[in-house]
Amino acid sequence: MKLTLLLVAIVLSPMLIKAQDKSSTVKLTRTRINDTLVVARQDTSAQKDLYDVIRSIFNKKDSVANKGINVIGTKPVFSVLPAVGYTLQTKLAVTLSGNIAFRIAGNSRISTISSNSAYTQNKQIIIPVQSNIWTAGDRFNFIGDFKYYKYPQSTFGLGTNSSAANENPMDYTLVRFYETILTRIVGNLYAGAGFIYDRHYNVSEQGNPDGSPSDYSKYDPMPSTTSAGITLNALIDMRDNSINPSRGFYAGVQYRDNKGFLGSTRPWTSLVIDVRKYYRFPASSRNVIAFWSYNWLVLNGKPPYLDLPANTWDQYNGTGRGYIQGRFRGAQMVYAESEYRYRITKNGLLGGVAFINAESFSGAPGTALQKIQPGYGAGLRIKLNKVSKTNIAVDYGFGNQGSKGVFVTVGEIF
Repeated sequence: MKLTLLLVAIVLSPMLIKAQDKSSTVKLTRTRINDTLVVARQDTSAQKDLYDVIRSIFNKKDSVANKGINVIGTKPVFSVLPAVGYTLQTKLAVTLSGNIAFRIAGNSRISTISSNSAYTQNKQIIIPVQSNIWTAGDRFNFIGDFKYYKYPQSTFGLGTNSSAANENPMDYTLVRFYETILTRIVGNLYAGAGFIYDRHYNVSEQGNPDGSPSDYSKYDPMPSTTSAGITLNALIDMRDNSINPSRGFYAGVQYRDNKGFLGSTRPWTSLVIDVRKYYRFPASSRNVIAFWSYNWLVLNGKPPYLDLPANTWDQYNGTGRGYIQGRFRGAQMVYAESEYRYRITKNGLLGGVAFINAESFSGAPGTALQKIQPGYGAGLRIKLNKVSKTNIAVDYGFGNQGSKGVFVTVGEIF
């Protein structure tokens, strides 16, 4: 029943719902937005997606393929969809999802502006707006991430040696403003700079269940914190499709420097290195084996507790399947994952995946990496849109200390 309710919500809206069953704990988390969308003209008539299934039920013949429309042009395409979902922790959740997709010019990649807002029975408020704008000829890329979260979430302490028994419920409000401008240097290499701002306020904790001091209370807790700084960015994107790549290479580097004169609670710097590689395997098939390395490192200073690297708090909430969001947190994060993606039906409507990952976190800044925590699992893919190759992803993951649960999203994890 829990999985059925999640699927109903995810079909109606591209809202990201992650259900993670750690002692029957389920999380409604931030939206996953893909940063680029490159769709080549292709024959989609032999392929089927969920919309084709719905049209066939209602005997509708005006499919995308029949109209001859298989790419998005300069005319904006608007989508607004409401949805209702239910999880054990959020209870009833009402969402309103909308997006605009368009091309600035005929020779540019597709630009997107998306928002997936939610209000839950537990009085959680989630309002994200994410944008990815490509100018003519793909000369410039503007990437924006704006969020308002009233977002209760548990923490479990620092490092991968932390115990799931030390679940410490927290509550806070997050305001985020990120904007990055990239320009082409040569070929698929882009570089640029950005401004990044995170403010957490009304921060509170309940404490460890056994009454012992929590890692949060020992870290330097504050009722409000701000991290604001400049980023330097480099990007190589050679994927054939960023929503659902079948081949290619991606590498992104972000250096973040938070400054007191910009409003930061304290100065600190960090580095994110994100590398992905995709192969057809076997080469003659449509099956894909994908590899991902994600390393999030605090270089110096002492970030606020809620700004420390944590699983599933990467930009697209992908790391750490098998564990609840924020299960591991620390000053250094090293992460690797591999996934095998295969077709179940020839028309592309159904597919499957098997995945394995491993992560290691340090504790507070200046401490060493701790033991490696593995995750693994399998999942189902349902083709939502055959033109952009967007899938509904339903995965079941396992981790250590009895961690397990369902993970549901729109689009591939990486």
